Amino acid sequence: MQDKEVRRLDRVIIRFAGDSGDGMQLTGDRFTSETASFGNDLSTLPNFPAEIRAPAGTLPGVSSFQLHFADHDILTPGDAPDVLVAMNPAALKANIADVPRGAEIIVNTDEFTKRAMAKVGYDASPLEDGSLDGYSVHQVPLTTLTVEALKEYELGRKEAGRSKNMFALGLLSWMYHRPTEQTEAFLRAKFAKKPTIADANIAAFRAGWNFGETTEDFAVSYEVAPASAAFPPGTYRNISGNLALSYGLIAASQQSDLPLFLGSYPITPASDVLHELSKHKNFGVRTFQAEDEIAGIGAALGAAFGGSLAVTTTSGPGVALKSETIGLAVSLELPLLIVDIQRGGPSTGLPTKTEQADLLQAMYGRNGEAPVPIVAPATPADCFTAALDAARIALTYRTPVFLLSDGYLANGSEPWRIPEVDSLPDLRVRFASAANHELDDGTEVFWPYKRDPQTLARPWAVPGTPGLEHRIGGIEKQDGTGNISYDPANHDFMVRTRQAKVDGVEVPDVEVSDPTGNARVLVLGWGSTFGPITAAVRRVRRGGDAIAQAHLRHLNPFPGNLGEVLRRYDKVIVPEMNLGQLATLVRARYLVDAQSYTQVRGLPFKAEQLATALKEAIAHG
Repeated sequence: MQDKEVRRLDRVIIRFAGDSGDGMQLTGDRFTSETASFGNDLSTLPNFPAEIRAPAGTLPGVSSFQLHFADHDILTPGDAPDVLVAMNPAALKANIADVPRGAEIIVNTDEFTKRAMAKVGYDASPLEDGSLDGYSVHQVPLTTLTVEALKEYELGRKEAGRSKNMFALGLLSWMYHRPTEQTEAFLRAKFAKKPTIADANIAAFRAGWNFGETTEDFAVSYEVAPASAAFPPGTYRNISGNLALSYGLIAASQQSDLPLFLGSYPITPASDVLHELSKHKNFGVRTFQAEDEIAGIGAALGAAFGGSLAVTTTSGPGVALKSETIGLAVSLELPLLIVDIQRGGPSTGLPTKTEQADLLQAMYGRNGEAPVPIVAPATPADCFTAALDAARIALTYRTPVFLLSDGYLANGSEPWRIPEVDSLPDLRVRFASAANHELDDGTEVFWPYKRDPQTLARPWAVPGTPGLEHRIGGIEKQDGTGNISYDPANHDFMVRTRQAKVDGVEVPDVEVSDPTGNARVLVLGWGSTFGPITAAVRRVRRGGDAIAQAHLRHLNPFPGNLGEVLRRYDKVIVPEMNLGQLATLVRARYLVDAQSYTQVRGLPFKAEQLATALKEAIAHG
């Protein structure tokens, strides 16, 4: 047999799609891990139903995993797949609209029965009616081949058929010359207590590889070289946003010499942070799974009062329930991290889909004047640094801080350069240990609201420290003494002081990318829109147009130079996965005519979609 042709590519986008029980997320995760170890740059987009087990073979039950990998720096999971692996008719129908003509489609023909096709509205088989003529279609009986490969393991057809995702993974691993050792090691570890199942999955994986090697249907394989030039020297690993955030919180605990306490109630897509942190008791991490959202944040605030680095994790519906306790934290002026992994709303909304619609809730969603700093990471790996930054602000200024991630960042992944410990910020704080005020008669007392003149932070007194007893609670405090006060002038002073403390939080200036210096249009983003916006800006510039870009990490307070930056341009475009929340804040604060470009589809922007909108803005500028 002659060697098959090998073609070199600079990038590939693959989408695995199937029933929610077909293991598409596991398949995608394994392909991603092997791709990361190979040295490609990558970006992923998991997309799955909210139901634990959605109806089999239906459109709402389709689960998919998209991976974009390349030999150069990339920023998004890609607009459209070059290869679609469709495990059943529902997967094909749900995804075919995204697949460009000429792309490759691998279909599991065993699932294309009349009943399965009728369930999703196919009157005739799309494999036979000519509707796929514009694509390169590979019809592979994945289930049959998998069962045949596993016949020595004495498994029933149904049980053996469950390994068809590993057969597909082996086939794709052959097509793109992915390493295989880590996947085999992973399967042995995952099924260590069921060695027969481990052996069967490995056999299916190898059978898929061998099928690609021997079948005439796949005449070409592809190579995508490592992205050596895209990465500075260092040690890298693949990391998801929630994992990076968890590591960032642990690093903040270590750098502050404070025990980490997480008070949380499980909620998609934030639960992974609770799961991950519960594994790290060796770092002094304490996790408390509360009976509800209110108890979770109440416990966290109690831990903050007791001297811990306190965190509560949730999504938008949970923030609504936590709002009263966040206001209490504002009044008590204690450090507390509120991690909001945003998802589609309102109410229960779209639990497994992404959105950026909690910005105004984080900014204003409490009774009274209760200002809270807001930090938003830009990429999955950036969640690590953003967590450290949020902890810095909370500990330095004695305030609750919102960390606004979202489902796209939380579940997506990319290569992350593991930082040197010496490069991490020093977050150590000093607890109050003695009296800090002298009365007129010379008596030395402790005033819990006597402030640092630079940060306006009040002292942090650990309960039980002799002589530092003080009152806590939600009723307004008297300046300095912390006693209950209903005095109008005192309340006015305390409200303005708490606002001044947040306004005075030290944040870096926003950086502007404007290579030519003569752009008239600025695109302003925040959070997870960074990847699609940057990819779109690159396309616009390659087309010959000048455009400037700025991206915000700090949303309260805004960077000090933001107003000057905005007024430098004739037009400001703000893409957001909401109905224009940042644009509303920018227009109100700086009186600039910021124009929204929005979508709320539960999915991130596509780069080409944004590039088209930006070109139109430039053309009509």
